[in-house]
Amino acid sequence: MSIWTRITQAISALASGQSLAEVFERLRAPPERSVAFTIAVIGLGAKMAKADGRVTRDEVTAFRQVFTIPPEDEGAAARVFNLARRDVAGYEEYARQIGRMFRDDRRALCDLMEGLFHIAIADGDYDPREDDFLARVAGHFGMDEAQFRAIRARFVPDAAPDPYAILGVSPDMDLKAIRKAWRDQVREAHPDRMQARGLPAEAVKLAESRLAALNNAWDLISAERG
Repeated sequence: MSIWTRITQAISALASGQSLAEVFERLRAPPERSVAFTIAVIGLGAKMAKADGRVTRDEVTAFRQVFTIPPEDEGAAARVFNLARRDVAGYEEYARQIGRMFRDDRRALCDLMEGLFHIAIADGDYDPREDDFLARVAGHFGMDEAQFRAIRARFVPDAAPDPYAILGVSPDMDLKAIRKAWRDQVREAHPDRMQARGLPAEAVKLAESRLAALNNAWDLISAERG
């Protein structure tokens, strides 16, 4: 049974009157957590794409870049996306439920936030309403401001990216400590680690932009310090 078939079953349960909390409770254990993760990306991504008042073709394309959807499962994916994007209302319940589910796996929540940022900037414009949306989601995920800024710095091109913010380190740290932080984060972005955290294989592409940003930040800092 494909992940999209299982997602369709979960969405059907929601449509029949079950609460999001009840559905997510059944998806709490691996491997079903990958279904919950995918529903969260679709639901939050669709609602965030609507947060600025419109859903653009670029944002839908960005979603397809995060998830590779087989032709036979496109109907199921479209159904979930279309149900979720009708309005912004209700996104905080998605965020609360997924925050509870992955409360012992903070890295998976960072993975999800990166997917949402990827969708947010797909149309070339990062709207203040999208920023507020993502900040509120991060709060429900239990992220502190520094963690949110570090992810934001890797995606939002509103200023020259701060390599220290991208790595989540302080400029007053010595190079050895910064190098360790960089290597730890690169290790966590490995596809095997991501799948072990309960992410579906389709979502592993989330690591590509993270690795590029992490490595670029390290190159800038190491060059600056000679």
